[in-house]
Amino acid sequence: MIPEPYRHLDTLIGRYPVLAPNRDAIAQAFELMACCYETGGQLLIAGNGGSAADAGHIVGELMKSFCRPRPMPEAFRQAVLEADPVLGRRLGEGLQQGLPALALGAHTALATAWTNDCDPDLVYAQQVAGYGHEGDVLLALSTSGNSTNILCAALAARAKGLRVIGLTGAHGGRLAEKTDCCIRVPETETYKVQELHLPVYHCLCLMLEEAFFA
Repeated sequence: MIPEPYRHLDTLIGRYPVLAPNRDAIAQAFELMACCYETGGQLLIAGNGGSAADAGHIVGELMKSFCRPRPMPEAFRQAVLEADPVLGRRLGEGLQQGLPALALGAHTALATAWTNDCDPDLVYAQQVAGYGHEGDVLLALSTSGNSTNILCAALAARAKGLRVIGLTGAHGGRLAEKTDCCIRVPETETYKVQELHLPVYHCLCLMLEEAFFA
């Protein structure tokens, strides 16, 4: 019998047969992320333009319920209820468990300050150096695989002891050489690559939710 999270991978390939060659890489990416979360780590996500929007989208799927309910643990519910019987009930019933994820492109004040004052190509690397810890994962999105700021972020991540997952187009670019796992979707034109990135990361989010909130 196929373990439950992997049924989502089967569904993905059934809906998008063109992604069949990426099956093993997607499974490996899931395993790296799951290991990170099992040990209390976090996911850092970096991308430019549409890929920056994708990074925010991924955070939205991981930090709240995607397709399954994620009630808070009973110990948390009791603690907030004891702290405040009115607001505590609202928190206990309304909050959900999340899988920690940060979209590095969402930090506008930091990004613009860094770009104005320092080397713009190092904007994501600086955040990885500041936020990242050994055991965390950097998910690096680049349709070409050659975006300099993404390459710098990957190098900083490796130096800090993070695992690096690439999500690119067919060629992988220089990024593929700097990752532990690279998912190279079989397109080269930017918008076509991005069209395939979305079902891939939705699948990963479904697999993670199944693994931690079944």
